[in-house]
Amino acid sequence: MPDTTETLDPAAAPFSTRMREATAREHEEAENSTFIGEMLDGSLGIESFRCYTGQLWYIYRALEAHSAALAADPVAGPFIKPELARTAELERDLIHLAGPGWRDGLTPLPATAAYAARIEECAQGWPGGYIAHHYTRYLGDLSGGQVIRGNAEKLWDLPHRGDGVRFYVFEQIGNPAAFKREYRALLDRIDVDELEQRRILDEGKRAFVLNRALFTELGAEFPTRRHS
Repeated sequence: MPDTTETLDPAAAPFSTRMREATAREHEEAENSTFIGEMLDGSLGIESFRCYTGQLWYIYRALEAHSAALAADPVAGPFIKPELARTAELERDLIHLAGPGWRDGLTPLPATAAYAARIEECAQGWPGGYIAHHYTRYLGDLSGGQVIRGNAEKLWDLPHRGDGVRFYVFEQIGNPAAFKREYRALLDRIDVDELEQRRILDEGKRAFVLNRALFTELGAEFPTRRHS
């Protein structure tokens, strides 16, 4: 069912504002996950960060595997920007964190597999839904992701903006604030009807729920060091 907190008048607010407001609760719940808090205060050790980075690789591989095909799509195409691509950066980080054989033994957690599968499903059949996942991931990386980078550098003596945290470093985006403004302007110009906008808003909520499920499973992977 449509979210009854959303206005019935599509002109009442820009779509980027509606997206931010529609996902605010789910965003806050994901952001305040126990796993992220304890990873960033050092309670869980660098292995938690290495594991988290490995799980992100599956998610971004799904996000970026269909970029070339989606670039020509009238809805998703404007959002496909090479400067956002993260898969190669994640692989560089994993080489640094886990060595050249980082893929050996790396498997997706069930929540990761479900998250990546949903992104794949949207990428292959629903450009509007793909945008919802694109928005929640990349704008988060350009914002809160920078907090994770800074903490990781300090906690585990990782090179500043270097290997280990390159995922969070967008070398080709000189002004992240301006980039985010331009991205939101693209959302505001999205050429879909009101029903489709509502579907996209719901998928944005779903993206944060999938992300929170991943944090929950990651937390279960590191129970013994908690609150020590």
